[in-house]
Amino acid sequence: MTVGTFSDDIVVTGSNGLYEAELDDSWNLVPLPQGGVITALSLRAAQAELALPSQELRSCTTVYAGQVARGSLQIGVEMLRRGRSASQVAVTIRNVGADAGATTLAVFGNARRGPSFVDITRPDVPPPAQCRSYREPRPPGFDGQPPFPFWTRVEGRGALGHPPWETWEPEQSDVATWLRFDDPPRTADGTLDPLGVVALADRMPGCIGERIGPQSDPWFAPSADLTVHLFAPARTEWLLAHDRARWAHDGWASAESSLWDENGTLIAYATQMMIFTYLEG
Repeated sequence: MTVGTFSDDIVVTGSNGLYEAELDDSWNLVPLPQGGVITALSLRAAQAELALPSQELRSCTTVYAGQVARGSLQIGVEMLRRGRSASQVAVTIRNVGADAGATTLAVFGNARRGPSFVDITRPDVPPPAQCRSYREPRPPGFDGQPPFPFWTRVEGRGALGHPPWETWEPEQSDVATWLRFDDPPRTADGTLDPLGVVALADRMPGCIGERIGPQSDPWFAPSADLTVHLFAPARTEWLLAHDRARWAHDGWASAESSLWDENGTLIAYATQMMIFTYLEG
């Protein structure tokens, strides 16, 4: 299989509210394409339908009502409102012939007059070069789940928290991970494509694992929803995702992520609800 870049893969064709796309399995997490990549495809269609480059993506919320698998995808776009300074778009993406898929509500807008501040602090962690890559060999004797295809497209380096082969007494859920695309998608001004930021935001279950510790029953936690707020352009190769889970109960869990660039600039904030699923065998 020939693997392209994020920019090669997050491409849609069509017009007048009807778009199509193709997606291979190189973006898979257990066992489907990563939800952030599905949302990115929806947002690409929203951008095409809006056709107003001056209005930047400000926020998006996706509800994953049905599984979206690799292959041919249909994307329907509805302009809720096209405004002079802000516009709202609804998008539904699904596999051809599927009854349900993922629905995204997105807000685009121009720069406006208002206050400017950041009221959180990036965690103090080592730089990427000093952190262990997810791609390094696992310790001898560790028979846990191997990395999923997604991590062949995106490199992760653990900066805060415990790897799955360690034993620890769970106390808190904070984890931090350095992330970068092998082929970073860039905009015309050289900053990271905001849709790439959206994709990187959707990988929070690690903070649940940090809080509950090593478990005998393998599990994963697909997204019920994902909300991303975009703040500033990302101007560095690596982004630091600082994740935290505030609550879990009844097979559901809530988490949040703050994404920073290497310069200490806050790039985005994301939050999601997850559904616990236990692997058989």
